[in-house]
Amino acid sequence: MSSHSHQNIHSKLSTAGLLVTLGIIFGDIGTSPLYVMKAILGDYTITSDIVLGGISCIFWTLTLQTTLKYVIITLSADNHGEGGIFALFALVKKTKIKWLIVPAIIGGSTLLADGIITPPISVSSAVEGLKIFKPELNTIPIVIVILIILFIIQQYGTKLVGKFFAPMMLVWFAMLGILGSLQVVQNFAVFKALNPYYAYHLLSAHPEGFFVLGAVFLCTTGAEALYSDMGHCGRKNIRVSWIFVKIMLLLNYFGQGAYLISHEGKTLAELGGKNGNPFYLIMETWFQPIGVVIATLAAVIASQALISGSFTLINEAMRLNFWPKAKIKYPTEEKGQLYIPSINWLLLIGCIGIVLYFKESSNMEHAYGLAIVLTMIMTTILLNFYLIMKRVKMYYIVPLIALYLVIEFSFLYANVTKFLHGGFVTLIIAIVLISIMTTWYLAKQISKTYTKIVKIDTYKKVLAELSVDLSIPKYATHLVYMTNSMRSDEIEEKVMYSILQKRPKRADIYWFVHVNILSEPYKKEYKVIELVKDDIYRIDFYLGFREATKINLMFKQVLKDMVQRGEVDITSRYESLNKNNIIGDFKFVLSEKFLSNDSDLTFFENTVMSAYFFLKKFSLSEEKGFGLDSSSVKVEQFPLVLHAPEKIEMKRIECREN
Repeated sequence: MSSHSHQNIHSKLSTAGLLVTLGIIFGDIGTSPLYVMKAILGDYTITSDIVLGGISCIFWTLTLQTTLKYVIITLSADNHGEGGIFALFALVKKTKIKWLIVPAIIGGSTLLADGIITPPISVSSAVEGLKIFKPELNTIPIVIVILIILFIIQQYGTKLVGKFFAPMMLVWFAMLGILGSLQVVQNFAVFKALNPYYAYHLLSAHPEGFFVLGAVFLCTTGAEALYSDMGHCGRKNIRVSWIFVKIMLLLNYFGQGAYLISHEGKTLAELGGKNGNPFYLIMETWFQPIGVVIATLAAVIASQALISGSFTLINEAMRLNFWPKAKIKYPTEEKGQLYIPSINWLLLIGCIGIVLYFKESSNMEHAYGLAIVLTMIMTTILLNFYLIMKRVKMYYIVPLIALYLVIEFSFLYANVTKFLHGGFVTLIIAIVLISIMTTWYLAKQISKTYTKIVKIDTYKKVLAELSVDLSIPKYATHLVYMTNSMRSDEIEEKVMYSILQKRPKRADIYWFVHVNILSEPYKKEYKVIELVKDDIYRIDFYLGFREATKINLMFKQVLKDMVQRGEVDITSRYESLNKNNIIGDFKFVLSEKFLSNDSDLTFFENTVMSAYFFLKKFSLSEEKGFGLDSSSVKVEQFPLVLHAPEKIEMKRIECREN
């Protein structure tokens, strides 16, 4: 995708674009009215102080956090059209500040952990509306069936469901606005909540005081997902459609508030039984069944956005060397559309586990929010460096970042109480993910440090001679090695060892192929360097971090281009085959490392490398990771020797004759 088309996606405004944005971007944040007011009120008696204070907190959170921080400021930080915490990290990486990897890994892991709790809480909140008609109904099996169906359809891509998503979300937001308006017109006094004093009063006078912010925070949890999915719809479409979405959300919240104020002195349980939810209470009895169906469909769509967001996140993590290689499928031709089977089924298991553990959405609310607030803090830290990089004046940056750190740390403090009530579940998931990402990244750094690189010039002569040495049986016409060496005049020592010593490999042409993953999402370029005419070539691929690594197909395409330009002759060098113009055979040689017994590791390195080789057992093999055809691949085992003792002191004993 050219930079021109990136500009296009962000400047293009269309009715279709706005509709698609409703379907993809606002699912998570759009379903929050299902549970936020219910979470704020809990078992407390309804008072106008709690209701007005709660709505005031919601209004100012949506204004400061969602609108100002995400929709206005953070959406400007796009990486060639793409958003999300890893895209932001790829941008600030240019500052060469090494520790920025810490907020990137923590933020990415907590966002993924949030992806495991969002589908269960959204679907459960919606399905529990059925208890209005049948209070004793066990909704757990229904929720699990919906989740299973949702995860099964992932492999077909969202194009199929996408056409249905947008109109459905339009119906959902219209329903939110209409239901809210019908209540607001009966009590305009609820608009007093626009005054931030009511928010302050609630936080200082509420029995739970400041900790009520933990429930309020649920109204903005989808803001991070909104940034992650920016590449699908473009900045302008998101900003314009957010005006409509925000109005509809606020109308619904104010409508719930107006209804609750008219029932002061009661509790939610008295108004609607054990599962009294203001969202369903503001509906007319005849409309409630329709409301439950629409809410359930909206919840499924909200979950869908987070699942596809998780695939994108893991794909970026793999490209940035944060995650073991996993199989990626591309269900449709649409850019950015991908499906990762292993992650899909892990997410499903996680979601079912959450449903079985918490049982009801009201219990899930306790766990929800703690992980995502950590993501938001990490985004703020990275955003600070992005603004500095963009040379924004410090008198803008300092108050802005300070404001958001105060807001987000307040939310974090309020959410800490959730730790014992279930928040530990998402934090444990996040810690596991952080451990995997950190281990993978550190192990790659350690092995890079101990990979010996040599100059190709030293070996040019011997390779050219080996190529025509008929005393050695030919290994392949074309021998291809994947190399990690960044410089074209250098190669790993193990590659030369493989060609010259492991078993001398005679080939007519040697190819060294290197893949550079760029810090921009979409790019496919290559460069060819002729190291020895008709003998040694190096190809460098430059791929965006969201591009598929299909070396087999790309390599063939490069050869085709080179043949057309007359740069190389790839016909077989075997006489009979050459006569008949048959293309030569290709053999790819990949090296798989194992930890050598000769390594002398520190405790830290030993822990990291042991964990790395354990994780490697579950990751995709090297050939599948590079998209190579296994029939033409030879995988060689190489010992990874760390800190090998330089010299072993030994004493020779002379043999004495009897």
